[in-house]
Amino acid sequence: MNSSRLRWQCRRGMLELDLMLEAFLEQRYEQLSERERSAFEELLTYPDQLLQDYFYGRAAPIDAGIADVIQKIRQPADH
Repeated sequence: MNSSRLRWQCRRGMLELDLMLEAFLEQRYEQLSERERSAFEELLTYPDQLLQDYFYGRAAPIDAGIADVIQKIRQPADH
């Protein structure tokens, strides 16, 4: 997926999600493996409420690849 489309999909209805996803895209996306990039792109198709539940630990994804990417997004950029 091209970078402008990814950036557009990072824009959400919730400011908190916008900030997390856009920062991750800018700072860490290029370092991901192809598998992780695919998981991130899939994650962007999820509804905002589900993403919020995943990021704040109120729910856990079944897919291990999605769970891995969520963990990376939740980590500070210097890790």
